Amino acid sequence: MTDMTGIPVLDAQALSTGDIAALEVFATDFRPSYETIGFGCIVNHGIDSALIRQVFDASARFHALPLDTKMAVELNSQHRGYIPINSSMDVNSRYAEIKRPNQSESFMMMREDAPDSPDVLAGAYLAGPNQWPELAGFRQSVTAYHDALCDLGRRLIAVAAMALGGDPAELLPAFERPTTWLRLLHYPPLPPDSPSDLFGSAPHSDFGCLTILAQDEVGGLQVLTPDGAWADVPAIPGAFVVNVGDMLHRGSNGILKSTPHRVVNSSGRERLSLVLAYDPEPDTMIDPRAVFGPDLATEYEPITCGDYLQWRFAKAFAYRK
Repeated sequence: MTDMTGIPVLDAQALSTGDIAALEVFATDFRPSYETIGFGCIVNHGIDSALIRQVFDASARFHALPLDTKMAVELNSQHRGYIPINSSMDVNSRYAEIKRPNQSESFMMMREDAPDSPDVLAGAYLAGPNQWPELAGFRQSVTAYHDALCDLGRRLIAVAAMALGGDPAELLPAFERPTTWLRLLHYPPLPPDSPSDLFGSAPHSDFGCLTILAQDEVGGLQVLTPDGAWADVPAIPGAFVVNVGDMLHRGSNGILKSTPHRVVNSSGRERLSLVLAYDPEPDTMIDPRAVFGPDLATEYEPITCGDYLQWRFAKAFAYRK
């Protein structure tokens, strides 16, 4: 494990080998990184670099489309589709007084549910088909990337369980049909005379369990370190930035940190990032006693994944208001 501007760099080669001894070593490195800063740059993760480049290209092609073409797949009540600029603002942020919307636009996909699937017919929370633009190869590339990162997310959740001293076999059933959010983000450059409270993404912590981020060479992602400083997250070619979200923080009884972060794109260039949020099924109970036993003393009240997400979304996205 090495250190660059305060963000640990973790070698995840053990995830591909499946070697138990190597996984235990990786879990030993994982815990101190995520119980202090809550972020890490993951290298040797096993995801094909050509696939990552392909999806960055797909994102660039989508965001270059005319606005009316993108608005044809505007975000719907199943949280799938295009999120235009100036429509996302987390007024419930604990880390800043948010008065201005995020200066980003994005395309969001989730798990693909057929229109006649049992979940859709039953009206299950967040169940539904994705909305896709008419863009050659876009759906195929984005879906392949989503599926590859879901596999990586499952492996990382198992490592997180090991790092906490738990049994991955008891945690993984909640991720058999995970709740996933793949967001292709585009950040225009902020003007040089921008006010100090205008952000690409305002200071926030993530909602869910794990976030897996690929960022381009432009940079701009910053993490609030334990000493109260904002640290730039290095743009390491081929690496993923992986961080813990609020649900995993609760589920770990506060051991794994959900760290505030923000995006400030002062580069003068457009910035792209690919973000996968990896969460359990909506009816999963988020309760640290499921990991540490029923006698655990905890300040965290049990709540389902779905109920927690509904509360957070109502504070953050214009379509929910």
